[in-house]
Amino acid sequence: MKTFILSLGGSLIVPDDIDTNFLKEFRNLIIEYVKAGNRFIIVCGGGKVCRKYQRAGAEIADINNTDSDWIGIKSTRLNAELVRAIFSDYAHESVAEDPEEFIDTDKQIIIGAGYIPGHSSDMDTVLLAKTYGAHSIVNMSNIEKVYDSDPKENPDAKPIDNISWDDFQKIIGEKWIPGKNTPFDPIASKKCKELGLEVIILNGKNLDNLKKYFENQEFVGTRIS
Repeated sequence: MKTFILSLGGSLIVPDDIDTNFLKEFRNLIIEYVKAGNRFIIVCGGGKVCRKYQRAGAEIADINNTDSDWIGIKSTRLNAELVRAIFSDYAHESVAEDPEEFIDTDKQIIIGAGYIPGHSSDMDTVLLAKTYGAHSIVNMSNIEKVYDSDPKENPDAKPIDNISWDDFQKIIGEKWIPGKNTPFDPIASKKCKELGLEVIILNGKNLDNLKKYFENQEFVGTRIS
């Protein structure tokens, strides 16, 4: 049984309203591979839900980073409960609380979310990969590749197919700020380098492309290792 670790961006679950069409297609794809004997650990991000609540808090009061992180964590858990529910009988009956605690279950899908302040749900994905002995993580977001600079600010930004963790951190920095929007969390990136994990960044909306990754075919994305 192969284990796939997926970081499912909140921007895919709730880009504005809940994207039920995407979730239906995503569900069908994952169940197809579950029936073929694979296991999936899917960690849900907060996306716009998270950032809306964090911005609202900041407009009302001078909330600290820890409280802002807790807002984000709870938003990831709301998204995770939705994703867990749509997989019903295929998934473990509760969202994983502690990413370093092994869940002994015969279910082939485990859903995770944020855990503690100080980083994004990307870090929980990394810890789950370590716990379940996986060597690769697929980060499903709303971008196709990592760029050498922010393409929203630099029209000449160049896409990257392969990059080392050292060079990736030069692009994203090393400090975690709640709500920070980077292809992969700086704290989680440090942990990946330490553990020797590989992360694939790809556009999660393109499920045909994701399927190519599952099938070990050529896909569009960035490999960080």
